[in-house]
Amino acid sequence: ARMIELAAEHDDALMDAFVNDEAVTTEAIHRAVRKGTLAGKLHPVFVGSALKYIGVQRLLDGVVAYLPSPIDKPPIIGHKDGDESQEVPVKCDPKAPLVALAFKITSDAHGDLSFLRIYQGTLKSGTRVLNVNRNTKENITRVFEMHASERKILEAASAGDIVAVIGLRQTLTGDTICDSKKPVMLPTITFPQTVITMSIEPRTAAERGKLATALESLRREDPTFGYKIDPDTGQTVISGMGELHLEVLQHKLTREKKVDVRVGKPRVAYKEAITQPARAEAKFIHQSGGRGQYGHVVLAVEPLVSQDGRYLTDIQFVADASPEEVPREYVSSVEQGVREGAGNGVLAGYPVVGLRATLVGGSFHAVDSSELAFEQAAAMALERAMKEAGPVLLEPVMRVQAIVPESAFGVVQADLMAKRGLITDCRVHGEMRVVDANVPLVELFGYSSDIRSLTAGRGNFTMEPLCYEKVPEQVAKSILF
Repeated sequence: ARMIELAAEHDDALMDAFVNDEAVTTEAIHRAVRKGTLAGKLHPVFVGSALKYIGVQRLLDGVVAYLPSPIDKPPIIGHKDGDESQEVPVKCDPKAPLVALAFKITSDAHGDLSFLRIYQGTLKSGTRVLNVNRNTKENITRVFEMHASERKILEAASAGDIVAVIGLRQTLTGDTICDSKKPVMLPTITFPQTVITMSIEPRTAAERGKLATALESLRREDPTFGYKIDPDTGQTVISGMGELHLEVLQHKLTREKKVDVRVGKPRVAYKEAITQPARAEAKFIHQSGGRGQYGHVVLAVEPLVSQDGRYLTDIQFVADASPEEVPREYVSSVEQGVREGAGNGVLAGYPVVGLRATLVGGSFHAVDSSELAFEQAAAMALERAMKEAGPVLLEPVMRVQAIVPESAFGVVQADLMAKRGLITDCRVHGEMRVVDANVPLVELFGYSSDIRSLTAGRGNFTMEPLCYEKVPEQVAKSILF
């Protein structure tokens, strides 16, 4: 009765029937619960077990019955040709031009399978579509309706459907697929930067090529995973969101990709930044008997921080030099040199973040200047400017939430503070205590074992990337020297 009373608060017809002791139909209850759920006032809760397949079908029925369908939601805003100044409403209309978002990619022996959410229009097998983000046209070979690992071939799918397709070779997670005649770009998905690295190598030289193929496949599947070849050691280094993330990827390489690998110890992905504005110039001059090389760049750099004082994760480039100083055809080369130079900081070679570089001047030679010369000069000028701009080391900080019994609350809180953690909130949750803290990632290696030991196995925690912050001076010395 209490549940019906709560539902009746969101439906007048059900309230009248309830107050007048009239018969209440199941359909009326469903209608009222749906109204309350759509308004954000009710939150239906289902009990079940995915592992034992208990209550799964009832949960799926609840999704259909209570949650908003694509038609119930207002249009989302896209941008014509990716131009943010030209907004385009994307409606759930199967007759409108196609707009879809690739939100997941998986790989198997038959190739990549791209999962799409169709926001507008109709998608048909055998059609050619435009990937707005990559500015490339691709073919939709097959369209499938997915149920777990089972595939049902579809001739077409319409707005509101979620389907999997074969044929998209260049598409990555977060890309917009649309009608090439009316290109619209949906809001892109922003992925956090990786915070932990680990060296990896095949157990045999024969598997080196196989490992490279497998890593590229994983990178397409998982946008939060990355890999590179260390130019100094020649080692392959993978990066991810935490110890567990890299451990899962390692097992995936072994089980699914059939590559036997050896891995090193996880290492924190430090970054470098600057603390003050600076200005520097560099000339790249090379003579070898014939045509020479000449490029002259003057750069101004400054820190790029958010309103709360945290470093942003990107590099911004601004061209503010006149064409008489640096011709327009060389500006893109200067930007390329800046971005490549930012890949190696001046303290320990870590990538640079939170920096704005402005091209403020330079000079050129009518015969000897080239794109390569300006690219090299820009990288040299950036290095010199950063050395004068108060370079600092940054470390990833994680948002940690620990749920522990009352008896272990004090010792867990003290342990987090000993790990240079900042406690942001403490609260009671039933018989447990919840501790929220911001903790440097380097202090959290092996924390799963620590919290089990401190709470006699009754505590658990979650963590997610929060930001990059300056490493304390004493800690930085131990890292750099």
